[in-house]
Amino acid sequence: MRLSPLRSGLYAVALGTTMTFVGAVPAPAQDDPQGTKASEPTASIAKVGVGKRKINVRAGRRAIVAGTVLPRVAGRIAYLQIRKGNRWYTIDRDRTGSQGRYELRDKRRHPMSARTRVIVRNGGHRAVRRIGRMNVYREALASWYGPGFYGRQTGCGGTLGYSQLGVAHKTLPCGTKVTLRHNGRRVRVPVIDRGPYSGAREYDLTAATARKLGFRGHGGIQTTR
Repeated sequence: MRLSPLRSGLYAVALGTTMTFVGAVPAPAQDDPQGTKASEPTASIAKVGVGKRKINVRAGRRAIVAGTVLPRVAGRIAYLQIRKGNRWYTIDRDRTGSQGRYELRDKRRHPMSARTRVIVRNGGHRAVRRIGRMNVYREALASWYGPGFYGRQTGCGGTLGYSQLGVAHKTLPCGTKVTLRHNGRRVRVPVIDRGPYSGAREYDLTAATARKLGFRGHGGIQTTR
């Protein structure tokens, strides 16, 4: 179909206007300008989950902490740290797998007790999960005392009472904290007295401490010192 010169001019103007509006339609969203892919671990860390926690072990046995970091992304670095004095020390590290899982292990050869945490880093982001104390035990001989000594002065300057938690030890400084384990029970108490002075026993538990642990008479006990 042929158009008159007037109609040809109007058609050209209309066509130009239509093309202008078409060109103004926003383009599809592009990738991140930094080149980051959605699968890369750049988001902030929402949660450090702990599914397995084995941090009360005998000396020479392996402690294990395992869990999942959310969001579930691979490539984040998880650190197992213990507190000594005023500083945190890394004792193991692991990189999260495709499901955000990590597993941290450590074998301590000597008894100790220290606050423990898992810290996960990802670029400028980090998340911390405190998991209590790691206790590494050795065997020691112990006994207990109390009745007949209540109301008396202890070797560290206090007065022994029925509900007093603590232990007597020959050389550990007064006030030193010791974690003891017996019959599946655990208690952390200070050194409050001197002794024992019978046989090869290293610790004398107060009656209250012995009750907490279900300890009777004398025999073996596990200690972190």
